[in-house]
Amino acid sequence: MKRLWLTVTSLSFNIGFVAVTTFYSLWGYLYLVTGREKQITRLGRAWALVLIRLLRLCCGIRVRVSGLEHLPLEGPALIASIHQSAFDTAVWMLLPKPAYVLKQELLKVPVFGRLMKPSGMIAVDRRAGSRAIRDLIRDGQAARDDGRQVVIFPQGTRAGPGEPRVIQPGVAALAGAMGVPVIPVATNSGAHWGRNAFTKRPGVIDIVIGAPLPAGLNRAGLVSALDEAWTQLEARIHNPVDKTVGEPVSVFASRSKEFP
Repeated sequence: MKRLWLTVTSLSFNIGFVAVTTFYSLWGYLYLVTGREKQITRLGRAWALVLIRLLRLCCGIRVRVSGLEHLPLEGPALIASIHQSAFDTAVWMLLPKPAYVLKQELLKVPVFGRLMKPSGMIAVDRRAGSRAIRDLIRDGQAARDDGRQVVIFPQGTRAGPGEPRVIQPGVAALAGAMGVPVIPVATNSGAHWGRNAFTKRPGVIDIVIGAPLPAGLNRAGLVSALDEAWTQLEARIHNPVDKTVGEPVSVFASRSKEFP
């Protein structure tokens, strides 16, 4: 009976996910062709909030965030997050001016992919070698100058809870180019929304934001410090203490409200 219930709730969410993503993508494309690219990011925030609500409504999954004090209220930032789930690529749209570092293949997704570049996302061709790093540095500096909060998943691809992780060198190149501290983030999202998994399991997705790592670390120093920070943050996931994501679009900029 439990398995049947999980199948039903997951199916309802997956249908809702496709419908909502299609709806907002078409709306965003309308903005694109009418020259209103700046509105696309606002749609992205609305899309992320709807998905969070659907997760709770359909699947009994809540989202809890701790360490919000480590995020700047405004201006550029570099956020280096563990990547376990498609959920991770949605939730950071709640930042004031997000810019994801993503694989170039996503630009080819019909309609949705056309919105990535105009909305400020940073696409990387992982097959381009040193040119990919040069492009990443250039686009990272442009994002910094535009006051964007850059989100990078240094593992390069999703890995489930407990799986070995390898930190790719791009995060060090980007940190050096932007000249800002690196904010480490751990999550257990894969325990509830697994990689390519149909079933979504009820519970709490934790996002734990750590103290910024100092700017200016060399590649080896940053990789070591980031891996250590992730390990420490993962240990805190079982004892979260801060806020729960709820209604407001500006949740990651908030320091005062409790969310249901």
